[in-house]
Amino acid sequence: MEPISLVGRFFLSVLAITGRLAVFAGNAVAHCVLPPLYPRLILRQMIEIGYYSLPVVGLTAIFTGMVLALQSYTGFSRFSAESAIPNIVVVSMTRELGPVLAGLMVAGRVGAAIAAEIGTMRVTEQIDALTTLSTNPFKYLVAPRLIAGTVTLPILVLVADIIGVLGGYLVSIHKLGFNPARYLTNTFDFLEPMDVVSGLVKAGVFGFLIAVMGCYHGYRSRGGAQGVGAATTNAVVSASILILTANYLVTEAFFAR
Repeated sequence: MEPISLVGRFFLSVLAITGRLAVFAGNAVAHCVLPPLYPRLILRQMIEIGYYSLPVVGLTAIFTGMVLALQSYTGFSRFSAESAIPNIVVVSMTRELGPVLAGLMVAGRVGAAIAAEIGTMRVTEQIDALTTLSTNPFKYLVAPRLIAGTVTLPILVLVADIIGVLGGYLVSIHKLGFNPARYLTNTFDFLEPMDVVSGLVKAGVFGFLIAVMGCYHGYRSRGGAQGVGAATTNAVVSASILILTANYLVTEAFFAR
């Protein structure tokens, strides 16, 4: 019976973790919509999450667009379909690569920072001090990060889409010999509003997940520096897994036939 009991304990532990996370996320969302809010803290987190993530997201997007154009040309040239490269670049960036790569990069940068900051406050009893001073930790720590992550990641993804398409354009014009006007015409003619909207919806979901996982693991960290390190690792890994899972679910909701 030992193997069966191991499976049962694992299943129950997964349910317990899922329940704790759902309760935490529900409390966080409730504190995001109920007053009072802290606009200055929200603005600060928007700068931390959005503005300071622009360089890494921009570099990722432009090189992804460049590589996508080169790889598409290598494959499509075998079938004399090089004219489809602008279409592939713009659809791939707006629907899939822009949101997912931006989400993963922000999860690595911001998710780890959130978990480390809140985890340090937890193990040094600063969160307990906030409660003693009649300041709700969810209002002061979790809600600003949740709002900022959900709002700023779609903006980052929109910038990443533009930069990624620009990267594909530069490679196609200067290396592959495309006509600039024809390339832009094909890009705008093929792009549909739903392609951009679906990517921005994905980005909002990803931003929410990144902020929730960073705050959750940081808030529940225990055991000093070692616990903070574990919380940081768990926040990045869990956010990345949830991003990939949510990416499929949102894609299924938008484009399933």
